[in-house]
Amino acid sequence: MKAPKNLLGIIFRAREITSLSFVAALFIIVGFVNPGFLSPDNLLLTLNSSVVFALLAAGTAFIIITGEIDVSIGAVMGLCAAVSGSMIRDGSSWALAVGAALLVGVASGAVNGAGHLFLKIPSIIMTLGTMGVIRGLIYVFTGGRWVENVPSAFKSLSQVNVAGVSVFYWGALAVFIAGSALMKRTRRGQFFAAIGDNTPCAVMLGIPVRGMKMLSFIIAGVFYAAAGVMFVSRTGFVTPVTGSGYEMKAIAACVLGGVSLSGGVGSLLGAAVGALFMASVGRILVFLNSSADDDVITGVMLIVIVVADALIQQRTVERSRRQRLLAKTRAGGEPKEADHA
Repeated sequence: MKAPKNLLGIIFRAREITSLSFVAALFIIVGFVNPGFLSPDNLLLTLNSSVVFALLAAGTAFIIITGEIDVSIGAVMGLCAAVSGSMIRDGSSWALAVGAALLVGVASGAVNGAGHLFLKIPSIIMTLGTMGVIRGLIYVFTGGRWVENVPSAFKSLSQVNVAGVSVFYWGALAVFIAGSALMKRTRRGQFFAAIGDNTPCAVMLGIPVRGMKMLSFIIAGVFYAAAGVMFVSRTGFVTPVTGSGYEMKAIAACVLGGVSLSGGVGSLLGAAVGALFMASVGRILVFLNSSADDDVITGVMLIVIVVADALIQQRTVERSRRQRLLAKTRAGGEPKEADHA
């Protein structure tokens, strides 16, 4: 199969197209029930409100594609938001505050990666532990109080739009497109998927598995920090529990966007598509006059998608084994009837 030569063909794959089609179909269905949902203002508001989830999902995608998992997502975002929000409120320069948040994100990712790779702690256990530690650090740092009175000039950044879409989302979208293209089309970028697809084979091929996994945790930390800074600009305040529960939404967004929990498959752009749906769940329930809780729906969807993904993976493995068996049978000179056995 020849590689597509146009940019959209490079970035999009079947899983991403399927995810985008699902989100579009859902929006249309909700629009039939309540036409107000498809109004330009509501669609733009939904898109702009998804930027935080999109950044979290994109960062998480790096880790999941390598075959690992991170459940400290919301806690890291919350700490980065608290640090940057406090510094901006207290008069520090915006650049210094953003730099401090990025440093916290990188340090958190490095700790998660080091615990998993060097101490051999399973990634889910390591990140579960750091989640608790970071939640405690947020309370210590804020004294259990809200971070409020963020300057209006900083809050107004999230209101700057181009064609109705926040500049934050345009910037994030550019990163998603570039990141997806790099992961699909560059040799080092393909290492992430190669490691998640078959780690022992990646080691035999000389791929720096440990270094690439550490890099995935650090990159994820940078994305979480960026999400934290954007959260401060959008809301203007930070609570000690900011980001709580976001880990489930970020992971669900990744899976919904075509990122396989078994690793080796997915893209940042697909994760962003999934994040668009996760950010719209609450608004969909409002327009449907439903009393259901969006966390319940998120949890149910995550279970359904994971089960479906596992079945797809099992079917793919069985098909690959059958193809190898048929190839060996042909190579052995057996009668063609054996191909249909």
